[in-house]
Amino acid sequence: MSVQKAVVLIVEDEPIIRFTTLDALEEVGHVVLEAANADEAMVLLRNRSDVNVVFTDVNMAGSMDGIQLAQRVRALRPHIGIIITSGVVRLDPMLLPARTHFLPKPYQHDMVLSAIHSLLQA
Repeated sequence: MSVQKAVVLIVEDEPIIRFTTLDALEEVGHVVLEAANADEAMVLLRNRSDVNVVFTDVNMAGSMDGIQLAQRVRALRPHIGIIITSGVVRLDPMLLPARTHFLPKPYQHDMVLSAIHSLLQA
């Protein structure tokens, strides 16, 4: 099965989680950008027009959380797929905007890859 390559922005304040997810995505050929919080993510998004998917944690330090980041991304770039993850809150998939997936922590990397794949197909 050939994997469609994507530019994925990981927004995660926990370095170990960010790095292991980055490795798993790069291993299958995705281009991965990283940000430790939503503010860094917004700077990257302003400077890059090629991002296909934003993969964000909910709870992070900074001026906004992952849900607020997802809303900003959706408003600025409706075509970007969004994956939201959290070990604290549980989001109802029926309440999420179109082209948004929720993955509870802890997640398996194949779940992330599957979510990216389905967003690229949409």
